Amino acid sequence: MIVKAAIKEKIEIVTIPGPCALIAGLVASGIDSKEFSFFGFLPLNKKTRKIKLEEIQKENKSVILYEAPHKLLTTLNDLKNHINERNVVLAKELTKIHESYIRGRIDEILEMDLNPKGEYVILIDKKENNKEVEDIKNISLDEEYEKYKKQGYSKKEIIKKIAKNRKANKNEIYQYFLDK
Repeated sequence: MIVKAAIKEKIEIVTIPGPCALIAGLVASGIDSKEFSFFGFLPLNKKTRKIKLEEIQKENKSVILYEAPHKLLTTLNDLKNHINERNVVLAKELTKIHESYIRGRIDEILEMDLNPKGEYVILIDKKENNKEVEDIKNISLDEEYEKYKKQGYSKKEIIKKIAKNRKANKNEIYQYFLDK
C-alpha cells in the first residue's frame, strides 16, 4: 500500500537485497530455475490441501513450498503420492549457520533419519520429459556422473540417480567408479 502511494507520488522505489528463502533455496538447489511456481505453505484443510497437491502434481515447472519442521514429514508423505518420481531438494535453515541441503526423490528422503528442526524450503524439480530420460541412456556413465556433479549432487546421490536411471544395481555403479 505504501509502495503504491509512493509510486503515485513519483517517489523512486529502490529495493535492498536481503535474504529470501525461496530464491536462496532455488539458486543453491540445482533444480531447474528457468520457471517455477511458488505455493507457500500448503493448506491445513484436508480438502483444500488435496486440491493443492493435485495442482502441484500437474505443474510442469519447478515448484517451491515452505514447511515448518513439525509438519515436514506429513507434507513429504503427502507429496510422495503425487510427485515421487521428481527430484526434490530440502533446503534447511537458509542464510543461517546450520544451512543444509538434502537431495533425492521423496521416498529416498523419507528413508533418511531427518529429525526435522528449523525452517524448510521444499524445492521440487520440473517434470522430466521422456526425451531427457532417453538422452541419459545415450550418454556414458562418466558423462552422466559429470552432469549430476555440475548440478551439485554428492557422489552417493549421483550413484543412486545413475542406478535408478539405468535400472542397475547401485553397487555395480559404485564399483565402476571405484575402479576408475
